[in-house]
Amino acid sequence: MDIQFESIEGNSWTYRITLIVLAAFTVIGFLATLYVIDKGIWVTGMTNRIPWGVQIVMAVYYIGLSAGSLVISGLYGVFGKLEYKPFARIAVYIAMLFLIAGLLSILTDQGRMDRVFIQPFVHFNLQSMFSINPLLYSGHILICVIYLWALFTERKKTTKVVATLAFGWAFCVHSGTGAIFGFGARMLYESPLLPAAFVAAAMASGTALMIITIVVLFRITNRHVDDALILWLGRFLAIILLVVLYFLFMENAYRVYVVELREAALYYLFGGWHAILFWFGLIIIGCCIPMFILFRNKTGNSVRWVLIASIMVVFGILCERYVIVLPGLMHPPEMFPGMLVTGTGVPEGIAPYSLSVVEVLQALGVFGAIGFLFVWGLKAFKLLPNEAKALV
Repeated sequence: MDIQFESIEGNSWTYRITLIVLAAFTVIGFLATLYVIDKGIWVTGMTNRIPWGVQIVMAVYYIGLSAGSLVISGLYGVFGKLEYKPFARIAVYIAMLFLIAGLLSILTDQGRMDRVFIQPFVHFNLQSMFSINPLLYSGHILICVIYLWALFTERKKTTKVVATLAFGWAFCVHSGTGAIFGFGARMLYESPLLPAAFVAAAMASGTALMIITIVVLFRITNRHVDDALILWLGRFLAIILLVVLYFLFMENAYRVYVVELREAALYYLFGGWHAILFWFGLIIIGCCIPMFILFRNKTGNSVRWVLIASIMVVFGILCERYVIVLPGLMHPPEMFPGMLVTGTGVPEGIAPYSLSVVEVLQALGVFGAIGFLFVWGLKAFKLLPNEAKALV
């Protein structure tokens, strides 16, 4: 299967304007971060009760997209499906960029940014997922770089080995991220299923994102891609969504069943504005409607409808990340089980949180930086094939 990879010319006004807009987003986010450093994190709307905001939501989301994007490259690198070789380079490049985006989101959320680069590696603690994950993230980026090198140099044996390592490492990365929440943190976080649920959601969002990326990029650059390749990915996405729904059902059934967690579970499912994001954003828009589209014979065999379903999945998993991070912080932790707290310096009850303009600007800055690197990379590297055909 002879595939020629090319870089885009990048001489059009559309290309240049896109780079300028993304660069402007980056500068705006950088200035917003400088403002937070100068004034303090309180300007973001976060409090002692709500120490994580939208930047951590986006960090978890980006890390999931990174891990999920490697699934597409793994179809060629690990499982040897030659028809998906045309997408391997762009998938690995996107995976690397999204992990960088996740780390940038975490960085801009910190009050002391200098500690992010030093503390996790100087004071290592195997009993802390916060200590383990920086090693997983940095290792993931390094593996992606080696993986890209193997793909660019057409080293088949090296590609097979590194692809398998990258595929397994991606699972570890997102399992580790899920463990931050699931391993005994808060009442609405604690669940041994959460790391596995994170992996399933990452595979869904990453696959959906790659479908969108492939269809859009091939069309705007006038490259041919066989519909059969996209339709197979759509069927694969539909199966992953079934797994996502299964984990969502089991997690929440467990919370409702356990007496100690029941009150928190009811708050999570029905007690706040986040419940709208859960039921309508995640369940209906992000899972049920896409599954109906993808499993239905007429729409499931249409690239246009597969693209629409993928867009809905990407949005739905973003809602899933939001309703995992914030409601778990807003709901009051039970500091002393079985005891009555008569006085405290921390406000009790449901903690309020409102999205601030500064956080939005910071998130826009991270998106701009990664978007700039992606668009620039299309011109700097030979990431796109001249065509993508299904094997007969």
